[in-house]
Amino acid sequence: MARTSRTNDWGFPRWRGYGSESGAAKVQLCDRFGCSEVGDRPAPKSPNSPERWHFCETHAGEYNRNWDYFEGLSAEEAAAREAEERGTASAFAESRHYAWGGPGDGTRSRDEMRALEIFDLESDASFDDIKAAWRRLAKANHPDVKPDDAEAAKRFHAIQTAWEVLRNAEERRAA
Repeated sequence: MARTSRTNDWGFPRWRGYGSESGAAKVQLCDRFGCSEVGDRPAPKSPNSPERWHFCETHAGEYNRNWDYFEGLSAEEAAAREAEERGTASAFAESRHYAWGGPGDGTRSRDEMRALEIFDLESDASFDDIKAAWRRLAKANHPDVKPDDAEAAKRFHAIQTAWEVLRNAEERRAA
C-alpha cells in the first residue's frame, strides 16, 4: 500500500484557505516578563517611535491604564480637543448599539425597546416615567402580594429584568 504525501493545495479549487500554511505558524509572544500568552496587541515603546512592544490583552490593558491622552495640554486646550474629537465621532457614539434598523428613533437598542414594551411605554419615555411604571408594576405583581400566582411571578421576573436593562442603559448614557 503506497503512502501519499500529496497536499490538497494543488489544482482548482484550492481546498484550504490562501492564508493557511502547512508549517508551524509564527506567533509573537507577549513581551511582559513571564507571560506566555500571544502578544497580538502592539504598543509604542516611546512616543513617535516605530518600535513596538507586543502585549496580550491583559498586559495591554495594564500598559494603557495610566495613559493620559491630554498630557501636556492646558485645561482649555484639552477641552477644545475633546470637543473636536467628540464632534467628529458623534455618528459612532449614536450607533454604538447598532439599532438604526430597529424600531424607534435610533436612540434605544432592541433590548431597551422590548423592555419598554413590558412597561407599556413609548420609545421616547423619560427615565422618571420608566421608574414610575416599574414601581407600579412591581408592586402589583410582587410575590409577597400574590404568593400563589405563578403567572404573577413570571410577570414580576420579566419586570425586574426589563428594569435592569433600562437602568443599565441610563447609567451608560449618564457616564
